[in-house]
Amino acid sequence: MPHIMEILGKTKVVVKDGKVVEVGEPQVKWCPLWNKVSGIENITTDTVRHNMEQRIREFGMFTSHRRLDLGVFASFGISEILMTALRRGLIDSTVTVCDGAGTVITSNPDLVQGMSAQISGLVETEPFQEVIDAIHQMGGQVLDPATARIDQSAGLRLAAGQGYKKIAVSVVDVASSSQVRAIESEVGGEAILMAAHLTGIEREETKKLLSMVDVVTGCASGNIRQLVKPLIQVGTAIPLFGLTENGKALLIERAKEIESPILVNTMKLPVLPEDKQPGPLDY
Repeated sequence: MPHIMEILGKTKVVVKDGKVVEVGEPQVKWCPLWNKVSGIENITTDTVRHNMEQRIREFGMFTSHRRLDLGVFASFGISEILMTALRRGLIDSTVTVCDGAGTVITSNPDLVQGMSAQISGLVETEPFQEVIDAIHQMGGQVLDPATARIDQSAGLRLAAGQGYKKIAVSVVDVASSSQVRAIESEVGGEAILMAAHLTGIEREETKKLLSMVDVVTGCASGNIRQLVKPLIQVGTAIPLFGLTENGKALLIERAKEIESPILVNTMKLPVLPEDKQPGPLDY
């Protein structure tokens, strides 16, 4: 089974035997985040291929040599927020995903960062026993070691069954968000939903998603930018929005660990300077 992930402009990339075997057409041509960290001026199939090959080469992604010691990639990335929230006790467990393992439950802040710092939209993956063993050694639990399936609601059920009460769950669409919310009261834990990888989400789906999640990334979605009513916003180019008190608390807590100066102000949100947005925005 090949590995499939969507990266840079939500471009589908297929990896097999450690090699990139297929690259789709980017939905976004310019991303301010990737321009800042990698100098990419124009997202093409070639830049996507080279970026994925770099991740394989440097981090061992989609191989048995996957590194789990990755540091901070974005000041306010989802993994960085979860890392801080675990470290400071705002949550007691996370349900995220990792290539080579699928859905993973952990309360180790270093592991959640190491797994997720370079993950964007993981669609499917196959298990690597070496990766699964390394995750277990760092205090993580793989939902399904035999198949490396991605199932966030099952991950929540497993985490709650282990006694965790405040559990952050990464989601990428309305379906996974709905499934998590559907079992939240049943399992007796409180789920904090962190939604990302939303470029191309349709308007009605956006409305549903925003009603269910606590934190959402703007990605290159025009619909999120138009419909979001945040309590807090971080960043203006690829903005991150806290929609609930839980979401607000997680973003504020993360801000405490940022070493660079931070401006705190009150104003009508969202704030979206036209010249800083990715393009083209999807509606």
